[in-house]
Amino acid sequence: MSETLADLGEAELLRRLSHFAPAGQLDDDTACLTADPRPLLVNTDVLVDGIHFSEATTDPTDVGWRAVAANLSDLAASGAETVEGVTVALVAPGNTPWDWVNGVYQGMSEALHRHGGVLLGGDCSDGAQRLLSISALGRLGSLHLHRSQARPGDVLVVSGPHGLSRLGLALLQNDPAVTSQSIPESLRKQAVQQHRRPSPRFDALQALVRSKPKSLPWRAGGTDSSDGLLAAVEGLCKSSACGAVLDRAQLPRPQNWPMGSPWDHWCLAGGEDFELVLSLPPEWVSPWLELVPGAQRIGNISSDPVGVRWSDDQSVIHSHGFAHYGNP
Repeated sequence: MSETLADLGEAELLRRLSHFAPAGQLDDDTACLTADPRPLLVNTDVLVDGIHFSEATTDPTDVGWRAVAANLSDLAASGAETVEGVTVALVAPGNTPWDWVNGVYQGMSEALHRHGGVLLGGDCSDGAQRLLSISALGRLGSLHLHRSQARPGDVLVVSGPHGLSRLGLALLQNDPAVTSQSIPESLRKQAVQQHRRPSPRFDALQALVRSKPKSLPWRAGGTDSSDGLLAAVEGLCKSSACGAVLDRAQLPRPQNWPMGSPWDHWCLAGGEDFELVLSLPPEWVSPWLELVPGAQRIGNISSDPVGVRWSDDQSVIHSHGFAHYGNP
C-alpha cells in the first residue's frame, strides 16, 4: 500500500521535496535571488483538483508539467527572456499518496529543466482538496509585451494552432462527441500531447525580438491564449481601448482539423492552448512569421470599441472561453 502524506508527516515530506530543488534551497523560509538590473516579472496561478486537472485525465507528472507550463507561458507572454524559478504551495488531504506528490514534483522538475529555472521554495498544508499555487519569476528582456500596447492598424498574429488542448481533453474523457468522429490518428495524438504537455512559447518570443525591424520602437501588444483565443484578443482590445476584426478563413485551425461551427468554437474558445497572441505593427509581421513555423495572421486591430467582429459580415463574435466562476 502506498505511503500517504499522513504517514510521512511534514518534516519527512519536506525532506523528500528538497531533492527537487538545488542543495540547501529549501533550508530557509526565503529564497535569495542574485542582483540583476533587469526588471523582475512575477505571476501566480492556482490549479485545483476537479477544475484544472483530475486523476481521470491527467497523470501526476503531467499535472506538474502543466502547472509550471501555465505559469511560464505568462512570463513568455510578458517578454521574459530568462526564468529564475518557481515557488510552489501544495495543499492536499492527508490520505494523498506520496507517489502522487512525487509524480507532480517530478513533472515540475522536467518542465523547469526544459525551459529554465529551479524550484525556489514554497509551502505544504493539509486541506480538503488538492491544490497547487505556483508563482513564477523571470527577468524581462528588451521587449515588454503588454495587453495595453495594441494599436489600430496593428496585425493580429498567433504563434500556433488553437483547439488542440480542448480536443485532447475530450479524447481523454472519452467524450462521445469526438470518439465517434473520424479524426485522423495523427491529430488525436497531437491533441492529447498538447493537453498533457503544453510548451510556453519562449521560442516565438525570442524570434519576435530577433525579427524586429530596426526602424520600429519596442512596442507590441501581447498575451497568451490560456483562456482561449477569443478571450486573449478581447483582453488586448479591452486594455488598449480598441476593437479587432478576425478573418474566418484565417482561424488558426490545426492541420486536419474538422470543419464546422462546433470545431471553430473549440478553436476560438477551447482554452489552454498557451500560444502567444500578438498585436504587431505591419512591418514586423512577415519577419516574425518567417521564423516561427505554424504562426499565422488572424486579423487586425481596429479603432471600433465595440469588440471583436468577423471581417465578412461585421457581426460581433460571441464564443465564451474558460470562466473561473462559470459563464453567466
